[in-house]
Amino acid sequence: MLSNYTSLSTSLRILCAEMVETAQSGHPGMPLGIADVATVLWKDFLKHNPKDPTWHDRDRFILSAGHGSTLLYALLYLTGYSDTTLDKLKNFRQLHSGTAGHPEYGELAGIETTTGPLGQGLANAVGMAIAEKKLSTEFGQDLVNHKTYCIVGDGCLMEGISQEAISLAGHLKLKNLVVIWDNNEITIDGPTLLSTSEDQISRFKASGWNVIEIDGHNHDAIHAAFMTSNLAQTPTLIAAKTTIGWGAPSKQGTAKAHGSPLGTEELKQLKALLNWTFQPFEVPESILNTWRTLTTNVSTKYATWKDCHNHSSQRSKFNSWHATSIDENAINPLNFLKKTLIDNNVSEASRKTSEHCLTALYSAIPNLIGGSADLSPSNNTRTSTMSAVSPNDFSGNYLHYGVREHAMAAIMNGISLHKGLIPYSGTFLCFSDYAKPAIRLSALMKLPIIYVMTHDSIGLGEDGPTHQPIEHLATLRCIPNINVFRPCDSIETAECWELAITSKTTPSILALSRQTLPLVRKQATQNLSSKGAYVIKESESNHTLTLIASGSEVNLAIDVAQNIEQKFNHGVAVVSMPSWYLFEQQSNTYQRHVLGTATKVSIEAASTFGWKKWADHSIGIDTFGASAPASDLYQYFGLTVENITHTCLNLLSNGETK
Repeated sequence: MLSNYTSLSTSLRILCAEMVETAQSGHPGMPLGIADVATVLWKDFLKHNPKDPTWHDRDRFILSAGHGSTLLYALLYLTGYSDTTLDKLKNFRQLHSGTAGHPEYGELAGIETTTGPLGQGLANAVGMAIAEKKLSTEFGQDLVNHKTYCIVGDGCLMEGISQEAISLAGHLKLKNLVVIWDNNEITIDGPTLLSTSEDQISRFKASGWNVIEIDGHNHDAIHAAFMTSNLAQTPTLIAAKTTIGWGAPSKQGTAKAHGSPLGTEELKQLKALLNWTFQPFEVPESILNTWRTLTTNVSTKYATWKDCHNHSSQRSKFNSWHATSIDENAINPLNFLKKTLIDNNVSEASRKTSEHCLTALYSAIPNLIGGSADLSPSNNTRTSTMSAVSPNDFSGNYLHYGVREHAMAAIMNGISLHKGLIPYSGTFLCFSDYAKPAIRLSALMKLPIIYVMTHDSIGLGEDGPTHQPIEHLATLRCIPNINVFRPCDSIETAECWELAITSKTTPSILALSRQTLPLVRKQATQNLSSKGAYVIKESESNHTLTLIASGSEVNLAIDVAQNIEQKFNHGVAVVSMPSWYLFEQQSNTYQRHVLGTATKVSIEAASTFGWKKWADHSIGIDTFGASAPASDLYQYFGLTVENITHTCLNLLSNGETK
């Protein structure tokens, strides 16, 4: 019945081995071991269209074990994705080849996400399954009815993010998610027994998953497993017992097959064992034609979907939700909010203003989907009009991620990659440490995800140094392509939300205060935060000092400036710098205009690291915090008008300039 699997899986194996051998770099063992499972999946079950790689109702295929990237590249070539050419396979791991060492989103059509850091792809897959289930609830199964398939290795399941992800997936009963475990019991160091004796089957079952155990080299068993997964009411784990490096006579089943080329002689013997007599990278026309005709099986489904989409009463709404940018009118509610804040002279914590922004935005952007890592009342990420997503009801627009910051960030990556929803979520800024690997991938993949991170300084007070961020602003700011916003008041908070929600290729972090911030801005006719920094207080006369600050310290800087001007006859300007990232993108002329030529001093209740780029001297905190009321902490760490005034006057008297 399934006789043609062998020639297909053989061609897949040989291509993968040849790519690694030609590059003299890569991981041949995983593709050789999982090739049978991948062949059955792509031949008989995966719903995709190489001629329309971004078809909204395609199944998603995630290679979480991204070191086995040759498997994905070979599959894309064999099934006819036009931009994955034979030349690109031959240039595996070479500069700008598209066939990178680990799959990179955006390099080739069919790569759904960037994988490599183990476990990230698994959490991405959970996000994609959440998006599918939410959108299916919204638009019906005629428009949204697909699955997410994800291949994981032993390493993916060792990483802590895996437990966070599978726990939430089981809780939400994501029956549209199928995870294939390449159970080969080998890691780089050797057998998995060196480091773990965990019962993965029991682990997944305890998390609410449907589990199927199979021989990963038995085509009939593999086929039956996928058939069974279609009937499941919960996420499915297919535990496929495989042999790493299958077919390589002296290396199969060992760590030697994991992360280095097989070698000329071993590859020769592999080909002999599989009766493969063709030239390197040659795939016989009959086999290639068989691969290329596989997707004709979904041509009817594709045509049916296109017809349904074209005639759907929800077509306009569906297209709007899946657009690459929001409607320009969507920010109008924020403009009204800013006017209201000014008219009422609102002083409040920026986290509270953020909640007002969300209330305003939801009226214009209904495909926003929020969440928090069990800190909703503290992050103010759930508004009064929002309802929670639950296992049996996905009509809501708020996800309770639980205490799972790492998975939360990676799941949002998956939601964003899926398209159709705009995700944001919240935690404390200090806990960005837990989420940082996934935040880095948000930036690498250019996903406009929004991270609401409150309790942004020692101003959170009594929770103490475990919760008070010191180095976090600096470490997040140094990630390429990420916009770290730290607004000084309600108006800047609304402006930063506007910039975050309209971003197309850059993730945003909104670092927001727990404590009340006075309203500094009295006008909002233009978004001054859009250039990253601006003069919020001009020097009255004899300009000799510029204070640069962000967040809660902007008002402190203004008080210092007024104190120095009134008592010591120095003119002082104050610059609010809510975004280093945006300010760095401005012209040198604008930067010089804002910063001026006077002595420059930065003030921020955090690490001074990095401020030398903008300031001659930095006032901040280069130790850990302490547990006390916020006012006592600002006094203790010298962030007071009196102390900063004294420091600045000493600098001026010593003639310190840049």
